[in-house]
Amino acid sequence: MSHSLFEPLRLGALALPNRIVMSPMTRARSAQPGNVPSEAMARYYAQRAGAGLIVSEATQVSPQGQGYSFTPGIHSDAQVAGWRRVADAVRAAGGRMFLQLWHVGRMSHESFHAGAAPVAPSALSPQAQVWIVRDGVGAMVDCPVPRALRRDEIAGVVEQFRRGAANAIAAGFDGVEIHAANGYLIDQFLRTTSNRREDDYGGPIANRVRFLDEVTRAVAGEVGAQRTGVRLAPYITARDMNCPQIVPAILEAARRLQAIGVAYLHLSEADWDDAPHVPDSFRHELRERYRGALIVAGRYDRARGERILASGLADAVAFGRPFIANPDLPARYAHGWPLAAFDPATLFGGDERGYTSYPAYAG
Repeated sequence: MSHSLFEPLRLGALALPNRIVMSPMTRARSAQPGNVPSEAMARYYAQRAGAGLIVSEATQVSPQGQGYSFTPGIHSDAQVAGWRRVADAVRAAGGRMFLQLWHVGRMSHESFHAGAAPVAPSALSPQAQVWIVRDGVGAMVDCPVPRALRRDEIAGVVEQFRRGAANAIAAGFDGVEIHAANGYLIDQFLRTTSNRREDDYGGPIANRVRFLDEVTRAVAGEVGAQRTGVRLAPYITARDMNCPQIVPAILEAARRLQAIGVAYLHLSEADWDDAPHVPDSFRHELRERYRGALIVAGRYDRARGERILASGLADAVAFGRPFIANPDLPARYAHGWPLAAFDPATLFGGDERGYTSYPAYAG
């Protein structure tokens, strides 16, 4: 069945007024010390409450899960209180919001971990960089070689996700999205390029999907499957993630997520530096294994979004960069109003310039 961006959608326990989703975007504006969601963040998200659903920026479930400066957490009392301000502001503006749960794994740096190496499925470098602020100046820094998680540590990381989900609901969010995409910890378990384990979390696809399965079951068991979404990225290749077995692994993950009954799958089709083609054959195979709602994200504009909804291969479309300078993006699309351009110099860190300063369309 075909749909349009401006039709309502039932997404788990939520009724969305439209199918325009605000995609998770790291903006590095948390208050310091403590990576606490700020008042500016509450204003920023409330300005964009016209989206059918907002998915928050990636939010670390523990100090171990951090990999970039000024990114918010969901593991301390102060962070929960900060996110409560955000959730309350979005709800007061008529919006709906999920919090994205994040553990970066090897996409990190020892400076976040008191000099210790970041953790990962295996001791393999991502050949990538993370953004770190030192003495007030942000710069991209090479990731070190991580250490492999011990078998007896993995249950503790699963517990970090469960606790993060519980904290998100306590903060007032409508649900949570598990970040299993874009080369971060769960994605690292899924791929042969980052997972060389020889225990029951490595090797065959069934083993490599196990960590995602356990995290999702723990989160859904805590907050309810209908309040749980999962983000996946089957075709990215950056961060040394070009795994030849990832498509069958993602399809097996989708089968398991269908059995759990999660509210939606969110496909990350393009990262900032990685814009792969996603064949329709994969989309059809995914539909066969997962029958819940599918959200797609990746350099979509209104026309391309309408086309994929009309094809029946997606149920909602997530927009990232268009939402940065256009807080009223759904209204601009609905009325054919022009889109403003964002200032790339203000994407990460800084004050409210380039953050809450973009106005709604004035005609």
